[in-house]
Amino acid sequence: MKHITRKLWMFFLMSTLCASAVEETKPDEELVYKTTEQGELALHVFYPEGHQKTDQRPVAVFFHGGAWNGGNPSTFYRQCAHLASRGIVAISVQYRLAKKHKTTPIECVKDGKSAIRWIRKNAATIGVDPNKLIAGGGSAGGHVAASTGTATSFEEETDDKSVSYMPQALVLFNPVYDNSENGYGYGRVKAYWEQISPMHNLTEQTPPTVVFLGTEDHLIPAETAKDYQRRMQALGIRSELYLYEGEKHGFFNQDEMCQETIEEMDRFLVSLGYLEPLTD
Repeated sequence: MKHITRKLWMFFLMSTLCASAVEETKPDEELVYKTTEQGELALHVFYPEGHQKTDQRPVAVFFHGGAWNGGNPSTFYRQCAHLASRGIVAISVQYRLAKKHKTTPIECVKDGKSAIRWIRKNAATIGVDPNKLIAGGGSAGGHVAASTGTATSFEEETDDKSVSYMPQALVLFNPVYDNSENGYGYGRVKAYWEQISPMHNLTEQTPPTVVFLGTEDHLIPAETAKDYQRRMQALGIRSELYLYEGEKHGFFNQDEMCQETIEEMDRFLVSLGYLEPLTD
């Protein structure tokens, strides 16, 4: 694969993935990671070609958007399929939602942390390296992912606390990461916003992060993203921000933007050593 140029590989791959309907892209396996009062929750897993359960590959874990109310793991199937094609085990996570499960954002965060802990605890049986775990997500799913990389307070009581929920890297698409009065969702989390807002729980352990955001996002202002980046950098943490002029919320899954953001995600993960570089 190394003799294929980056431009040729990306053109072929993106024309296949981003132009295809999401329903045509399917996971290789679904694994139950948690049983709750509201039912079982599953991981939608994409394996690289020829993957063996004895492998120790990097793993990427994605959380879909939907304002903590709705949404579906299929939102990130194309990103998962891309990373699987590049040698990473990629997973899109089902988590509890207000419409289906009558739950709150607290349960979303708890499920996100539970999913990562389950993957790490079962790394040897699914063929992944527990120390090369990437978390990502879009919108409210970006909030869930960012919550796993910060000191947000909420965890499932039954989780094995000896297993870390913190990823080694974050890939965030128009993420909800400010839950203050000036941010998103304050009315729903007012009583506990300081404990659940990623922006207000950054630590020196927060992993390197890349963010993709449209300048015309009506939910997440560009200034919020810039403020988050400044706070990250003040802690000495790598923080990359890509602003897409004129794009609105959810832009990253439109065909052309899907291609661009996946390519930038790929470059970010190459720079961290999770992917082999493609020749220019």
